[in-house]
Amino acid sequence: MKLLNTLLKKELVDAIRDKRSVMAVMYYAIGSPLLMCGIFFMLINKFSSPSDLNITIKKSQNAPDLVRYLESRGITHGTGEDLKAITLTISHDFAKDMNQGKPATVTLIADNSEQKLKSSINRVQRALQGYSSEMASLRLIARGINPAVVQPIKVVMEDQATKQSKGSFIFGVAILSIIYAVFICGMNHAIDTSAGERERNSLTLLLSHPLSTRQIVLSKVLAVTTLAMTGLLLTLLVSKAAYTIVPWQELGFTINVSFEFVVLGCLLALPIAIMASTLQLFVSFFAKSFKEAQTYISFTLFVPMMLSIATSYDLAPDTLQWLPVSGQQQALMDFIKGKAIDMAPLMASNLITLLLSIGLILGMEKALKSEKTIFGL
Repeated sequence: MKLLNTLLKKELVDAIRDKRSVMAVMYYAIGSPLLMCGIFFMLINKFSSPSDLNITIKKSQNAPDLVRYLESRGITHGTGEDLKAITLTISHDFAKDMNQGKPATVTLIADNSEQKLKSSINRVQRALQGYSSEMASLRLIARGINPAVVQPIKVVMEDQATKQSKGSFIFGVAILSIIYAVFICGMNHAIDTSAGERERNSLTLLLSHPLSTRQIVLSKVLAVTTLAMTGLLLTLLVSKAAYTIVPWQELGFTINVSFEFVVLGCLLALPIAIMASTLQLFVSFFAKSFKEAQTYISFTLFVPMMLSIATSYDLAPDTLQWLPVSGQQQALMDFIKGKAIDMAPLMASNLITLLLSIGLILGMEKALKSEKTIFGL
């Protein structure tokens, strides 16, 4: 244990001396929560107070009531730079068909493949459908028919969602960025203490000492894990402070990064941090150069990212909650929603995570006994 403690101190001193490792922790821990806050502010501004939509309305004189209805919904005939590439053409016999109780024709012209226009197109379509429903009800009333006759089933929705659970969907992105901290914050040191030491020939010098390869591997894993957990803790603390200024109430829900969430996040992320450290070291030891290690690790980061994204937006079956990363993230999302955490899949996820870490540690221990790994052959 004394030797392991000495090796760990040596690794941590090397990590602190490496400005890239320290700055990676600081940049991500401070930058990612602030970036998330900026994204949330834009989303809230977009959904809470939609601005007036200016479109081209041709032959508006044929349907003045429809035009006034659209204006009451914030859809107006406009000109200039704010004009959307959406055109609404009213047929010349619109008023005649409406008076005779016939379907009146309006033509909506727009490029539905344009992503920026989709929300605006949907907004115009919803407004036209609302006007159509009102006119249909008036036609039935004019004929002495109760409009409720055409509605045989009345659906009453009782929303059991709490303010916390409503915000869990949008907060899933923030949880993704928090968990991802353990992969980003220790990555630079993982590469430097493996492929970097080999290029500087310090790995050979370290192996020449009366130390076991297991002690060397464990010290490097613990050092990278320490940096990863430090970055995670800073990310959680900055998130706790930054997310309080976001006006969540404008979207009808609340998100509170409580002290309990910070503690739970650290506990659940610890197995992930160990796995991330062993994975990054394992890949770096088998890379032939520092730059090659950076390339390989960049590719390996896609796997946990895909698992995390699939969990955040329920894009995959429930079996994901039994796997590393996705299982811990699901537990954090359940906590935010105020639900009870399902311990069976969480324990299985942690067990699989630790078993993968042990396997990678044993693989590195074996690899460091080979000259091909030591000299990068």
